Amino acid sequence: MPINLQMPALSPTMEEGTLAKWLVKEGDSVSSGDLLAEIETDKATMEFEAIDEGVIARIVVAEGTDNVKVGAVIAIIAEEGEELSAAEVDSGESAAERETADPEMLEDKMLEKASEKPAVSPAPAPKTAPQSADPAPKINGAASDGRVKVSPLARRLAENKGVDLATLTGSGPGGRIVKADIDGAEGGTVPVKSEAAAPAPSAAAAPAAKAAPAPSPAATSSDFDIPHTAEKLSGMRKTIARRLTEAKQSIPHYRVSIDVNIDKLLKLRGELNQSLEARGIKLSVNDLMIKAQAVALMLAPDSNVSYTEENMIRYHRADIAVAVSIPGGLITPIITSADSKALSTIATEMKDLAERAKAGKLKMHEYQGGTASLSNMGMFGVTTFDAVINPPHGMILAISAGIKKPVVIDDSVQIATMMTVTGSFDHRAIDGATGAAFMKALKETVENPLGMLA
Repeated sequence: MPINLQMPALSPTMEEGTLAKWLVKEGDSVSSGDLLAEIETDKATMEFEAIDEGVIARIVVAEGTDNVKVGAVIAIIAEEGEELSAAEVDSGESAAERETADPEMLEDKMLEKASEKPAVSPAPAPKTAPQSADPAPKINGAASDGRVKVSPLARRLAENKGVDLATLTGSGPGGRIVKADIDGAEGGTVPVKSEAAAPAPSAAAAPAAKAAPAPSPAATSSDFDIPHTAEKLSGMRKTIARRLTEAKQSIPHYRVSIDVNIDKLLKLRGELNQSLEARGIKLSVNDLMIKAQAVALMLAPDSNVSYTEENMIRYHRADIAVAVSIPGGLITPIITSADSKALSTIATEMKDLAERAKAGKLKMHEYQGGTASLSNMGMFGVTTFDAVINPPHGMILAISAGIKKPVVIDDSVQIATMMTVTGSFDHRAIDGATGAAFMKALKETVENPLGMLA
């Protein structure tokens, strides 16, 4: 009995994906656990494993195909010794579905049908009104398809002044009508094009026509002949755009910034790295800030929450989702239970997660969930920035660079390494005083880092 291999849902938000690469070919034998394909989801490129054994009877969807719906048949597995033709008959697909899944098959079918059509005499052309001896003159500003080539500004000016664009010769690139052509046009009314045309509108009718002008097309780079390329949006980029737009539109953000002295943190990092060198572990400032955020969430638990329409979700551990830049987008692998993990463990896990994220090898549970987020741009020298909340989290930290500057310490001016940290909070779940209490706990944790080792 043939088995339909369907496009899997590899994440809760996945509705369609790209079949990036087949790792098998027709006729290959496969067993449960064998890798079949690489599928690009809205988050990452993931490997798809077989759960049945048999022979790949037919590959329905070619590799590189975009927008394959979840549940669509992508291949057919036949039992050992089963005739491949039988598997195709039993696949449950209609001929139309198979042609749609395989563009080359559809094209071949169309050519075949075209070749089978008997030759017929062409139908007589419909009778039309006799054409005048003098054809209508070609408009200088018109494209080959008859559309007038005009800049958006020139179109608006022409509508306001009542200038007929068909009477103008464009002086812009490619014969485009531009503002200078409108300014140089004489008269302010649309000329009559033929004797049979209606008379020019009266002055009383002009305001009514002017009140509802035709909408001007939005300006694009092509309107100004700017060299450019158009890159197709990936599924990941579409998801990022959709989720962050929803976040900005639906979540009432407020932000709290605080300056933190990180000299003690940097000193502790140096001492710990010396002791961890033999184990091949090196702590980054980011690793320590992950730990600091997690500890602060335990000290100020009212910020470790998520808002829903019916409930306030209060978390009893701190799972920190860390923003990682990857080719084509952004992903947030999660350090679970960061509040109770050793710094060496956080550093080891974060290095592994970041490497696999960039390779597109994260598993779904490694980037789905979390209780709060962290974004660090300090390595780029950024001194301060705001981050957008990643739903369903109630907050995100924006970590900037440590900058040496003069500060007042114990009533004297001293040089210290200061870092500006900005928290973005969901005001539906976290009130201003609550967010400020968390930022205070974070500052105390970072400026007294030995407490993170207890």
